[in-house]
Amino acid sequence: MLGLSAMGIEWGTYLLVGSIFALLVTGLPLVFTTGLVALFFTFGWFGDMALPLVTARIFGFISEYSLVAVPMFILMASLLDRSGIARDLFNAMRVFAGRLPGGVAVQTLFVAFFLAAMSGIIGGEIILLGILALPQMLRLGYDKNIAIGVCCAGGALGTMVPPSIVLIIYGMMASVSIAELFLAAVIPAVILMLSYVSYILIRCNLNPKLGPPQPEEEANIPLKEKINGVKSVILPVLVATMVLGSIYGGIASITEAAAMGVFGVILAIVIRKEFSVDLLKKSVRQTMVTCGMMVWIGIGAATIVGVYNLMGGNQFVSQTILGMDTSPIFIILTMMAILLVLGTFLDWIGIAMLTLPIFVPIVVQLGYSPVWFGILFSINMQVSYLSPPFGPAAFYLKGVAPPEISLKDIFVALIPFILIQLCVLALMIAYPNISLWMVG
Repeated sequence: MLGLSAMGIEWGTYLLVGSIFALLVTGLPLVFTTGLVALFFTFGWFGDMALPLVTARIFGFISEYSLVAVPMFILMASLLDRSGIARDLFNAMRVFAGRLPGGVAVQTLFVAFFLAAMSGIIGGEIILLGILALPQMLRLGYDKNIAIGVCCAGGALGTMVPPSIVLIIYGMMASVSIAELFLAAVIPAVILMLSYVSYILIRCNLNPKLGPPQPEEEANIPLKEKINGVKSVILPVLVATMVLGSIYGGIASITEAAAMGVFGVILAIVIRKEFSVDLLKKSVRQTMVTCGMMVWIGIGAATIVGVYNLMGGNQFVSQTILGMDTSPIFIILTMMAILLVLGTFLDWIGIAMLTLPIFVPIVVQLGYSPVWFGILFSINMQVSYLSPPFGPAAFYLKGVAPPEISLKDIFVALIPFILIQLCVLALMIAYPNISLWMVG
């Protein structure tokens, strides 16, 4: 026994947090960092016989029923990645772009929103947009920053647009109805998407060189092609309606709706005559790899949070924050600042697992709605997807962008979109009823 408990919870907290940061600086993955620190404090604080404390936390996490929906939505995204559904959806939206300055960028944002409503996965969307939309905008002479920003910011909408994986994990961690979170996210997600659209239209109309309209011969689409384009939207619309309609209508749970969505996407691929065993095999393999990563990060974070709570850490943090001589909204702003800082170097899953078990009870004690806080959290995580130096969106896009586009170019292009996200976050903090209106 190391007798760490003798130092008290305050110094124990400093040592625990310091150990995590010290190991992260060495480049050790988050799952190993949290796991090692959790084991060190388990045996050091509680003694040699404390191993069941760790295993109980791991079992409690991996047996959570809500997690079953996650691989289903990831599989939906994997199937969409490998089918031609997303490509045809993007091509179909050309019907609406016309000769509008910035029209292709606006078209890209609407496609991104729709893809997010089908699967709720982010990385795949950014890669798809980088393959489909980025070359198209660059070919038309779009400003490089606008083209890059639209692909990354549009692809990151999946953190908010139901069925968002971020909201599912939040609901599981905060013991909040996932269906209510989905309802609450609709209006903020639309506001954010329309904010991007407004920014693009304003800039491109003030300076059409930033987003030139399509050439007249490309914009004047024959009637037959327009009809075919509209037809190609029917299957994706049906899949999205089946998933979200069954949830909002109370017909199916989140998990059941996810399974229906997978069935719907596979059926759509079969109807389009694109189905193959190889496509299914690669999609399942990608799903297993992604889920494995999420589960291991979750196990590490759940373990360390569980050990810290048993040490009395949750009570210590709660008493410290609630004991602050300041207004409740300032405490919420402090939490947002902590999440923003963590989002610059940690994965959103790790952030959720590490912070939500501590933050959510405090939010409830302050008298705020945990559903509302979930919307704030999802917007915050969308900011983290774009934020330098480790914003995943930038690295996803870099993998498919032309060689002349550097990571520096991508991060510079994302600055206006990060500012828009922060403005929407401030709006949701100032007016909670915007997100809670549909919940009732």
